[in-house]
Amino acid sequence: MHAPVGGDHLNRAEHFRQALEELGPTFVKLGQILSTRPDLIPADFITELEKLQDSVTPTPWEQIEAELETQYGQPLEQVFARIDHSPLGSASLAQVHAAELLDGSQVVIKVQRPDITKTIDADMDILFDMAQVAQRSKWGTLFNPREVVAEFARTLRNELDYHQEGLNIERFQNQFATDKQLIIPDVYWEYSGKTVLVMKRLVGIKIDDFDGLEQAGFDRHDVAGLAARIVAEEVMANGFFHADPHPGNFFVTPLNGQSTRPQPVIGLMDFGMVGYISDNDRLTIIQAYSLAMRDDTQGIVDLMLRVGAVSTTDDLESLERDLNRMLHTYRGLPLKHIQAGPLVNELMQMAFRYHIKLPADMWLLFKTVAMMEGLAQRLDPEFNVFAEFAPHAKRILLEQRMPWVWGATFLDDLQSLIYTARDIPSVGKSILRSFQRGEFPLAFSMGLNKETLNRLDRITTRLSLSLLATAFILGLAILLPVAQASKVAAVLVSIGFAVALVLGLWLAWSILRPGK
Repeated sequence: MHAPVGGDHLNRAEHFRQALEELGPTFVKLGQILSTRPDLIPADFITELEKLQDSVTPTPWEQIEAELETQYGQPLEQVFARIDHSPLGSASLAQVHAAELLDGSQVVIKVQRPDITKTIDADMDILFDMAQVAQRSKWGTLFNPREVVAEFARTLRNELDYHQEGLNIERFQNQFATDKQLIIPDVYWEYSGKTVLVMKRLVGIKIDDFDGLEQAGFDRHDVAGLAARIVAEEVMANGFFHADPHPGNFFVTPLNGQSTRPQPVIGLMDFGMVGYISDNDRLTIIQAYSLAMRDDTQGIVDLMLRVGAVSTTDDLESLERDLNRMLHTYRGLPLKHIQAGPLVNELMQMAFRYHIKLPADMWLLFKTVAMMEGLAQRLDPEFNVFAEFAPHAKRILLEQRMPWVWGATFLDDLQSLIYTARDIPSVGKSILRSFQRGEFPLAFSMGLNKETLNRLDRITTRLSLSLLATAFILGLAILLPVAQASKVAAVLVSIGFAVALVLGLWLAWSILRPGK
């Protein structure tokens, strides 16, 4: 692909996108991954990289046929009754062909392009060499390009492993086994391998075929709500989500063959790109959402510090000001007026400005939600994705307060504490042996001038009196049961109370005294 006429007037982001297209499939995939990483590249580059299309000229059928026969080790006529030579889709890594098995089952065959693995291996060597050089630059010290390339390599390898994609499909089937409004295609494992994936063919109307949906009697608002609900449940209930919700992967069909005002059912395709969100990351997102609803920017910054998204060396005051400014933009607005797309774009710009570090899958999630909103709003301009996610967020926050949720963690922590307590006697013996040998096992540095010694003396005195007051209180607790039957005990208890009160008041006064 060559730059169009007038290419000299392109900006840096446009030149970068065109360069990736010229370099081939590996670099197109890299650009698509980078478009989900606002912590690495600025917003104008992300906007441009979103234009990268994973669609290329189809590989001639003769080459695909040879690849399939190598996979099966026999002529295709002995495996399939029919295969369409014209592909249903052609991407940089694979092609998809419609076919029919010998038993009449209608399927699609996803087959890798010949020699694509060799091409990617050579490209990855180049990328690792470039990352090694970039690692020594100022940019490299901030963003660790070697780790970025290693993460990209893992993502690309997973997308090339069709056995893993088949496992992804079965995991989604298990998660939505009781959902009658979602269809996940079956995998024909006996015909599939690492480079070929055979699945049941889904038949329906593409979700962006608006005329087709209306002619079939579907309510576009219902379709938008169903698509968003599926993504919300993937993320909020399961933490495992389809990360490529573009229109070509969604088919709409009526529930149980309904024809009049049909209830929509969505068939979902292409599970090569998926995301994983841990329970902790999911709770972090919900906590941030809850803090944002309360306009607590300090709480958001503290949360970011706690999860390691920012460090104490960053400009936290400026970050808090920018967060407050962003929240002020949305403050008081009804939920229906807040859109995920613009909000995600603002977060992406802030992430680059302050080097906010979040797990790659979390950025992928934000991108997925924004894509889902864009698709849903094309179906229904009034649709709001936050309204779909809000009930799930409230449910999870409520669940976190339930004893059967935090109880298990509490018991684990308590068990760890017990194990630690068991080590105290052996540690104490070790310290005592060190003292017996004339050694002091705790090394620290302190300026022992007269003022420091005086302070240590006062601290020791307060500690001793605190222990003495504690002993009085414990003694009183022991004497209380017999104080009612003995006048002597009653007098001792009264004296003890007086002494404990005096000691307590003196300790409080000495602690609160200014400069002491």
